[in-house]
Amino acid sequence: MLSANNSPRRGGKWPLVTAWLAIALLIVAGVLMAIAGPAYKADWIGLGTSFTWLRQGAQLAMGAALLGLITLVLAGVLRRWRPALVGVLVTLAVVAMVAIPMQMKERAQSVPPIHDITTDMENPPAFTLLAAAREEAPNAVDYPGAETAKQQQLAYPQLKPILVDAPLASVMETVKRKIQARGWEIAGTTDNTIEATATTRWFGFKDDVAIRMTETEQGVQVDMRSASRLGKSDLGTNAERIQIFFEDLAKR
Repeated sequence: MLSANNSPRRGGKWPLVTAWLAIALLIVAGVLMAIAGPAYKADWIGLGTSFTWLRQGAQLAMGAALLGLITLVLAGVLRRWRPALVGVLVTLAVVAMVAIPMQMKERAQSVPPIHDITTDMENPPAFTLLAAAREEAPNAVDYPGAETAKQQQLAYPQLKPILVDAPLASVMETVKRKIQARGWEIAGTTDNTIEATATTRWFGFKDDVAIRMTETEQGVQVDMRSASRLGKSDLGTNAERIQIFFEDLAKR
């Protein structure tokens, strides 16, 4: 696409130079952003380094976009259509690359900085089997308390326990199957609770889940708690996990 022939070209080599520089920056940015999560997940680098790679990748991507626009303008003025096309493609690629980080940033600003979500804020399902694992993590084993509950209520008022009209054993089995279908690692069960861990695909962050089933006159009440082991804010992930799980359970 960028090969030159022996005939004179308008603008000489500069449209080609800026185009290749844009491509090079785009490749480096893409590699940094793509491997930041998997490298942390594999314990090759620390979380701080991983976030640094993401930030540096985003900065390089913006540089690639700037060079892409320069190439587009320069090649367009000189009527060098192949370099101009490269400028367009690089710019579009950068937009696609930074779209997800930008969405994450906007989401972080739209949700409260909490990481422990439950359908029962007065008596949350406890982490018993996962207590040891959580004690080794930065975030606490116990539910944070009233301030977190207040923020959750304002942000996610729709999160409530659900009632299932079925025997407790049947509900337990259904919940267990749905946990397994999601690929969560079950830590264990009691007579009426199941604890499991969900691991995110890209970074491998671990969120713990406790589901408690209580027999009532109206049916089995299902409460759920989902809490991140790391980070002050979960970007709404735990609330979304509970909401989707309950919607799926209600369709049984």
